[in-house]
Amino acid sequence: MDTQQQTQANTRDTAPARDQTRTPSLEGEDRETLLNYYYQMVLIRLFEEKAGEMYQRARIGGYCHLNLGEEATVVGFCAGFEPTDYIYTNYREHGYAICRGISPQAVMAELFGKETGCSKGRGGSMHLFDIERRFMGGYGIVGGQLPLATGAAFAVAYRGGNEVVACQMGDGTTNGGPFHESLNLAKIYHLPIVYFIVNNQYGMGLRVDRGSAVAELYRKACAYDMRSERVDGTNVLAVRDAVREAARIAREQHEPSLIEAVSYRFRGHSVVDPDRYRDQAEVERGRARDPITLFAARLKGAGLLDDEGIHEITERAQRDVDAAVQFAEESPDPPVESLFDFIYAPDDALAGGK
Repeated sequence: MDTQQQTQANTRDTAPARDQTRTPSLEGEDRETLLNYYYQMVLIRLFEEKAGEMYQRARIGGYCHLNLGEEATVVGFCAGFEPTDYIYTNYREHGYAICRGISPQAVMAELFGKETGCSKGRGGSMHLFDIERRFMGGYGIVGGQLPLATGAAFAVAYRGGNEVVACQMGDGTTNGGPFHESLNLAKIYHLPIVYFIVNNQYGMGLRVDRGSAVAELYRKACAYDMRSERVDGTNVLAVRDAVREAARIAREQHEPSLIEAVSYRFRGHSVVDPDRYRDQAEVERGRARDPITLFAARLKGAGLLDDEGIHEITERAQRDVDAAVQFAEESPDPPVESLFDFIYAPDDALAGGK
């Protein structure tokens, strides 16, 4: 068998990429659900813009990575899972936390390092966490969440649970060892997990097609005989439907899946990245496919939303973001005496013992 035939054979058992030109119909969709998707996308956009502003004003410390341009991917991903499912993300996680039900106030307070933050001010931008909502945290190490999510899926399967584990990652993660080790184990043990790649087309400053020998990242799953597909990350319903189907298969058939959602990162890798490695014309082309604008146009075309409704939703989201900033500003800092709380070191070590 020649190389081309072998490649075709290896790919045959995976799900084909969804037609990225196909737009899921709005027919049969609940109007309030669609409007809520739109509100969530606008809320994430305004929250992230405000977070960037607050970082520049030194109200936020450490690193800060924004979801700007990825709003449809974020909302569609979260909409595809049940409240009982477990969510693991990377460090670009603000929007995922909000969509999972963590309040904008608790997220903004966490960015400010305040006691009222969802991680009590200890996690910051990259380590949001909420056990009640089964949002299992963001991880600053590239690929660090994959072994943990895979282990959680193993635990679910071991005890005979009905939950699904969702593991979000960036495109650059697919070049690291934890990605391949995790997918291999997930397939061997038939784990109820959905791996979700947000391909915003740049791993830090390197284009995906220059950093990965296989630029269509969903195809990497064929090495593990795993179901996979690629979807349009600017289409919230396409992402939701793909995630929902993968979650169903994980829950009912105990088989893992990999989904690649192609979107575009509007700004640099982090808020301090000057983004000089991208051609301005390319950035303008990417911004022209603004997922919020595209979804608003569809809702208007279907008679589900008008300009006044768009204005009202934007105003509501802006009020929520402003309230989040005020809440964070007025919240107390963690008390100094709690400095060593929530750490793994034993008490005798903190007291100077051996």
